[in-house]
Amino acid sequence: MAAGAALGLGYLAADLSGGPWPVDAVGVQVIDWSPGPVKDWAVRELGTADRTLLRIGISVTLVLVAVVAGVLGSSACPQLRRAAVGIAALLGAVGIVFAVTSRSATASVILRLVPASVSFVVAVVGMYLVVRALNRPRVSAPVPSREEATVPAGEEQERPPGFDRRRFLLTVSALAAAAAGGVGVSALVSTGTGEAARAKFRVPRPTDRAPAIPAGAQVDAPGVARFVTPNPRFYRVDTLLEVPRINPDQWELRVHGMVDKELRLSLGDLVNRRLVERDITLTCVSNEVGGPYVGNARWIGVPIADVLKEAGVRSGADAVRSTSVDGLTIGTPLSALTDGRDALLAVAMNGEPLPFEHGFPVRMVVPGLYGYVSATKWIVDFEVTRFQDFAAYWTERGWAVEAPIKTASRIDVPKGFATLKAGPAVAAGVAWAQRRGVRKVEVQLDDGPWQQAQLAAQDTVDTWRQWTFRWNATPGTHKLTVRATDGTGRLQTADQAPPRPNGSSGLHNTVFMVE
Repeated sequence: MAAGAALGLGYLAADLSGGPWPVDAVGVQVIDWSPGPVKDWAVRELGTADRTLLRIGISVTLVLVAVVAGVLGSSACPQLRRAAVGIAALLGAVGIVFAVTSRSATASVILRLVPASVSFVVAVVGMYLVVRALNRPRVSAPVPSREEATVPAGEEQERPPGFDRRRFLLTVSALAAAAAGGVGVSALVSTGTGEAARAKFRVPRPTDRAPAIPAGAQVDAPGVARFVTPNPRFYRVDTLLEVPRINPDQWELRVHGMVDKELRLSLGDLVNRRLVERDITLTCVSNEVGGPYVGNARWIGVPIADVLKEAGVRSGADAVRSTSVDGLTIGTPLSALTDGRDALLAVAMNGEPLPFEHGFPVRMVVPGLYGYVSATKWIVDFEVTRFQDFAAYWTERGWAVEAPIKTASRIDVPKGFATLKAGPAVAAGVAWAQRRGVRKVEVQLDDGPWQQAQLAAQDTVDTWRQWTFRWNATPGTHKLTVRATDGTGRLQTADQAPPRPNGSSGLHNTVFMVE
C-alpha cells in the first residue's frame, strides 16, 4: 500500500508538473541502455505492447521489493523495521536518480525532480506509518469488571505486542485511497486537458491542396490494407512509455545552428505560413520483410524548405538535428529537406489534428527516408549543422547515418497458413518505393515463372501502390512470392538482410493450403 500510494501520487505529480513518472523514468533508461538486438526483438515480437510489458515488469519488481520490505517491517526486531523504511527510501532515491538523468528537451531538472520527490516522500512516510501501526509497544490494561466479563476482577491481561488494528486499517485505507486517487485524478486531468487542447486546434486550410486520390487506388480484395491508413491503425514506433500531451499554446520550435537568422516559431506562426497537403507513405526501418510498420496518410504542413530559406542556411551545413520533447535526436540529410520533395512540418493527419501518438502538435514528415532519420514527433528543436559534429540517438546505437527507403512489397492476402477453396483465387497486397514509385509487381506461384500482377492506380511516387493477382488454385500446399520494380526500372533485391543497420531486404512470401 505504501508503494502503491507513492506511485499513484507520483503519477499525479508527473501530470501536473510535466516531469517523468518514476516508473517511466526508469523504463526510458532501460530502453536506452538495452542492447540493439534486444530493442529489435521487442519491436519485432511485441510491437507497441513492449511499453505496457516494460511498465508491468518494473511495477511488479517494485511490488516484490515492497513485499519484502513489508515482511521486514512486521518483525518485532527494531533493526528490521528500520530496514523496511530504508528499503522504501532506497526505492525513492532510485527514482530520483533516474528522473534527474532522464533525457528531456524541455523539462528542467527541477520539474523532473517533482514526481520522483513526491514518490520518495510518500513511500518513506507511508512505510513508516504502516510499520508503526504493526509494531505498537507492549502495554498492560486492567481487565473489565465481573459485570462486563468473566475474567476475575483485579487481575490484569497483557495485550499482545505489535498490532494496533484500528491504526493499521486507517493507515492502509488512507494509502489505498491515495494510490487510487492519484491515478484517477491524473487520468481525468490529463485526458480532459489534453483532449481539450487538441480539440481547440482547428485544422488549417492548405493553400496547395493534394489532388483527389485516384478512384482505382484501392483494390477490391477483402483483407488488403486500406490505401489511406486510418489514424488509429497507423503504426507507432518510439521510445516513450507515456505519450506526450503538449499544450499547443505553449509549444515553440527553435530553428538555429548554421543559419543567418535564428527563428522561434509558435504554432500560430507556423500555421499562418504557406501550407501544403500531400499524400505520403511512411516506413519504419524496423519493419521486417512483409511487416506492418508502414502506412499511408494525407498530411498538411509547412514545407521545411520554406523555413530553412527564411533562416538562411550557411555554407558547409549538410544535416539537420531535430529534437523531440523527450530529448530524442534525429539526424536528417539537409539535401532531403531542400531538393524539392514534400518534406513537411506536419500539423494535420487525414483531415484531423495530429493524434497525440503521432506527434501533436507538430512532427516532421519526409518522404523517401526511413522514420528514424526523418520523422521526428513532438518536435521542439531544429538545428542546422553537419553530420561530423553530432551523433543522433539511433546512429549512436548502430544504425546507419543516412537511410533511403528500399523498394519493398508485401502480400496481404492470402495470409500465411490460410486455407483456400480450389478454383478461382485472388492474392493482393501493397508495394512501395517512395520518391521512385512502383512500376511493376510480379508474383511467383511455387517454383513457377514470375507473372505480372495487376497494379492499382498510382497516387504519387511518394505513396504505396496496391496490386492483385488472380489464378486458378489447385488442391495442395502452395507458396506465393512477390517482388516489385521501382519507377527507375530497378528490381527489388532478393538478398536477405535484417532491419539493422539501414532497413530489411528480401522477398516476402506466404504459404497456404488449397482444398
